[in-house]
Amino acid sequence: MDSNKKYWKGLEELNQTPAFVENSKGEFAESIPVEDVLNEAGLSTRTPRRDFLKALGFGLGAVTLAACNRTPVHKAVPYVIKPEEVTPGIPNFYASSFNGQSILVRTREGRPISVEANPNAIGLNQGTDAITVASVLDLYDMSKLQNPQIGGKDVEWSKLDSTVIAALDKAAAAGKQITVVSNTVNSPSTLASIAKLTAKYPTTTHVQVDAISYSAIIEANKASFGKAVVPSYKFDNAQVVVSVAADFLGTWLAGEEHTQDYIKNRDYKSLKNGKMSRHIQFESGLSMTGSNADVRIAIKPSEEGAVLIALYNAITGQSVAGGTTNAKAQTAIKLAAKELVNAKGSAIVVAGANDIHIQALVNAINTQLGAYGSIIDLDNYAKQYQGSDADFQQFLTAAKAGQVGVALFLNSNPAYDYFKADDVKAAIAKVDFSLSFADRADETAILTKAIAPIPTYLESWGDSSSKEGLFTVVQPTINPVFNTRQAEQSFLLWAGDTTNVYDFVRQNWESSILSGTGKAWKDVLQAGFVYKGSKSGSSYTANVDVNAAAAAITADAKKITGDVELKLYESTVMRDGRYANNAYLQELPDPVSKVTWDNYAAINPKFAEKLGIGEHGRVKVEANGQSIELPVVFQPGQAMDTVSVALGYGRTNVGKAGNEVGKNAFPFASLVNGTVQLSAKASLSKASGTYELAQTQTHHTIEGRNIIRETTFAKYLKDPNSEAGRFADSHKTYDLWNKFEQPGHKWVMAIDLNACTGCGSCIVACNVENNIPVVGRDEVRRRREMHWLRIDRYYTIEDNGTKYTKEKEIAHIEDFENVTVVHQPMLCQHCEHAPCETVCPVLATVHSSEGLNHMAYNRCFGTRYCANNCPYKVRRFNWFNYWNDSRFDNYLNNEFTQLVLNPDVTTRSRGVMEKCSMCIQRIQAGKLKAKMEDRKVKDGDVVMACQAACSANAIIFGDANDPESEVSKALRNERVYYVLEEINVQPNIGYMTKVRNTFEA
Repeated sequence: MDSNKKYWKGLEELNQTPAFVENSKGEFAESIPVEDVLNEAGLSTRTPRRDFLKALGFGLGAVTLAACNRTPVHKAVPYVIKPEEVTPGIPNFYASSFNGQSILVRTREGRPISVEANPNAIGLNQGTDAITVASVLDLYDMSKLQNPQIGGKDVEWSKLDSTVIAALDKAAAAGKQITVVSNTVNSPSTLASIAKLTAKYPTTTHVQVDAISYSAIIEANKASFGKAVVPSYKFDNAQVVVSVAADFLGTWLAGEEHTQDYIKNRDYKSLKNGKMSRHIQFESGLSMTGSNADVRIAIKPSEEGAVLIALYNAITGQSVAGGTTNAKAQTAIKLAAKELVNAKGSAIVVAGANDIHIQALVNAINTQLGAYGSIIDLDNYAKQYQGSDADFQQFLTAAKAGQVGVALFLNSNPAYDYFKADDVKAAIAKVDFSLSFADRADETAILTKAIAPIPTYLESWGDSSSKEGLFTVVQPTINPVFNTRQAEQSFLLWAGDTTNVYDFVRQNWESSILSGTGKAWKDVLQAGFVYKGSKSGSSYTANVDVNAAAAAITADAKKITGDVELKLYESTVMRDGRYANNAYLQELPDPVSKVTWDNYAAINPKFAEKLGIGEHGRVKVEANGQSIELPVVFQPGQAMDTVSVALGYGRTNVGKAGNEVGKNAFPFASLVNGTVQLSAKASLSKASGTYELAQTQTHHTIEGRNIIRETTFAKYLKDPNSEAGRFADSHKTYDLWNKFEQPGHKWVMAIDLNACTGCGSCIVACNVENNIPVVGRDEVRRRREMHWLRIDRYYTIEDNGTKYTKEKEIAHIEDFENVTVVHQPMLCQHCEHAPCETVCPVLATVHSSEGLNHMAYNRCFGTRYCANNCPYKVRRFNWFNYWNDSRFDNYLNNEFTQLVLNPDVTTRSRGVMEKCSMCIQRIQAGKLKAKMEDRKVKDGDVVMACQAACSANAIIFGDANDPESEVSKALRNERVYYVLEEINVQPNIGYMTKVRNTFEA
């Protein structure tokens, strides 16, 4: 069990900085604000001693009693006429769709409160991403418009309609263009409604443009295969994956679906069968995908094309000019090429660059590997990104020339997310009449003459087709909250069609989509989707002039080669910025940096040292004639002489939670060969002042104890127990607790470190399910985040078998480029010998007969002894009434937003401890359902919120007393170990050793 690897959460821990030592050595990170509490009770610590002590007994008793009675009061209004489908206390579930994924929406008494994946759907049927889980909060967003507007003033819909129709008629009479500008639209009903408008006004064109563009893939496939599509990828068929700057587990195309497939070749079931894929990643910034790779090589953005040229040469034996000269990359490419060739037919190469020539070269490589038909499917193609950068350029040119009479913006905000916002503003100013369908007065909507606000998907009828042959339905779970109207209804009305949007969607399905399926509309509403079957994926041969592509790649690389190179990337948390007002997402730590509520300049620690930038430093980033100042994150794994900046921040017109959070980095992008590029030559200079980021990673330290187990696939095949050996097997243990039987249920959990990618969707799902408050940037800075579940990210290096010392480790790191990462979900371990229980003076935390550690909130008065005695540091102290405090404007400080709360879980008050309850409300609901059906609880009846959100199936929950349950089988796996097992607290959560399929294996 001795490992040559040592793990550290951040540079503060590695270097034992004074701030880190100070914050982690004391009993508590911060003292309770006694002065504030006593002042609330009419006391003060400055009161004379005799009077203070006289009042202390009564005063603190009163404070304690007040704390016990601060639970929010919810007024119950009985139904006069109760809806037939609503039973108070019983949830209703509706099949719907979000971003193309079929989902189930849970409602309580007519209000949506959570979203989960539809387990019966095609495609992504296990888990989802954090954005989908958090989307339920957007329904209750007070920043949205409540009425249509003209010139910034509320009007009636009839007034808006007459104004728009007059503008359309005028444009048609003048022969001017009518342009619908949208992001990708894959909804058949939306496209049909736009077609209705086009039939009425033949000069109408539909321009699709995506903030994060994949135009290069479409154009390259059109040239290579004659198919202008984004293919779908079957990573479950790939045994070797090489990625060059494609975050395919995160933000690149269908990240969560890729995760679901990718993990099938790497989880405990696959390893049990002696199989594991190999993943090699080349990239400049440490992405979530890179952090999960078996082998990762740090390269500059300008080297991406050169790496692919060298890889092509190594695979084919050719000598195309332009290959990389990076020695580290050359070694990895040689080994990767051998692996790819040996796995022909089950190997794939992907690239993240939005460059036509790079994507054409990737097509040529994948043709050599026989990837088309088996892994890359051009027939059952994806429809999630169809935007054309060239089409949008044509629109801007025509608008600025005065050729556009009407411009309608649908789910599109180019005044924020297009790299030349001034061009967009100038174009809109030249359009005779402009309108936005935005749900709020966003950066583009405030420039238009009118706004026709649309409802959220939870209030709408609609559909989606994210993949060829797959159709999902969107059905409302609540009536429109505000005076909004679907864009489809507006298109129909302006085209002279008075059909109700529900009837229009239903008729469109019955006349076209359901034809030949034998399905009825009612079946669709119940199932949530229809799959018309997939075509057998065909094998394709790319028609690519490799030498010409390589020459163009080399020429383009020179444009971004410099002393410093900038890489823009899409944040897994904020994406393109459209969800910036969602506080759940703003407070979700970045999977790698663990920063919340900000973007930043990520640079290599050695590069920061070279620039003379210290802790909490700031830098000025300049590229493409633009500049912004950003706080710095010293990011291990970042390529030297490069800087990475996340997009999606810097919104100015989104709402209280998202306004002025971070800086807008979209202006750094540029147009190269007709597509938007996210790499640039840059310069960095030290900026004045300091800025403390709200970074969570080192808030909770395990003080260097052995909590991560890791091995290589080769070692695992030789000895599956090589790193997971049980402490109890080699040491005598002593118990201070009496033994007792648990004959009923014993609820336990297994977490597969090989499956967890660190995405964080489980954190948001836990927040939504358990009414966990968002506390804001300043409170996170004070180490007061309330998340019951966190994902610890550990860096590590190999020490080559020599004795470990901190100095040797720092020296061995050299340039900090070659670190590897392990993600570990950490939550209350529900210890059988729980150390928190023995120190609670009021028995607020107690053990159940089913193996759970319970919290009785109305007993707790916040001594925090339990938090101090918890070796896992997973208990949280409620510093404020975050749910209803004017200082926390980002979340739950109004009665409307509080409608998102789960009524099955109490909202905690100030001054109490809280932590993971293993979703006790779900356990009780599962037991009650089984009792009502007169049967025993079966495996799968109880699913944790975190478990349901995990697309990698890394979290497995169930009854250990059922030997056939999935969790029992998982915990019998030879890789299972228990964190801090040596202190004999007997946790009920088992972890499976991390396995890497490295080249050294």
